[in-house]
Amino acid sequence: MTQPFAFSAAGRTVTGALALPKGDAPAGALVIAHEWYGLNDDMKHMAARFAAEGFIALAVDLYDGRVAADTTEAMQLSGALDTRDAVRVIAAAADALRALPSSNGKVGVTGFCLGGAMAIAAACGAPGLAAAVPFYGTPNPEYVDWSRCEAALLGHYGMHDPIIPMERPRALADAATAAGRSFALHFYDAGHAFMREGDANVYHAPSAALAWERTAAFLRAHLG
Repeated sequence: MTQPFAFSAAGRTVTGALALPKGDAPAGALVIAHEWYGLNDDMKHMAARFAAEGFIALAVDLYDGRVAADTTEAMQLSGALDTRDAVRVIAAAADALRALPSSNGKVGVTGFCLGGAMAIAAACGAPGLAAAVPFYGTPNPEYVDWSRCEAALLGHYGMHDPIIPMERPRALADAATAAGRSFALHFYDAGHAFMREGDANVYHAPSAALAWERTAAFLRAHLG
């Protein structure tokens, strides 16, 4: 279950879907950047899944309330998204999560497809993030500056992805390593969006299960 959550970013109110773990112990927090469809039920479900793993999870709305009904609308919305504004929203969301009484102060970011690209951009542009986990997304090079990255990264990509060829995340990981940053990279026998459970055309259960296991372990190591 998630609940509405509002915070201030870039001079406006931004909303999201917040899921809290059980218990009263301080927990690490995670900002979730959505796919190109927007903050839909799939992304809210992801927040609930991360909360079940013990993290405070906030799926942020980068589209200011709009949700795409189909790929045509998703392309329009994602094409209009300002990456720098998205990074500012993620940074403000991280600050809001740190301020929660149940937070242990450590915050990471993850994202899927479009959100995966935003997760990497945020790792390079939002200060204080402890971890970043991009799923099958890469940002434009202008938003990548490894000298500004404080987060450890874990990337998940499909070997048969028609949108993100393997060379792109490999180049990012190599550049991060050359800059002294940590970027662990995994490829799966799957295509694009293999974590999307509700879409039988792309979902790949074995890859999704392994990526989730690796992600949970990585976030526990870096967020507590």
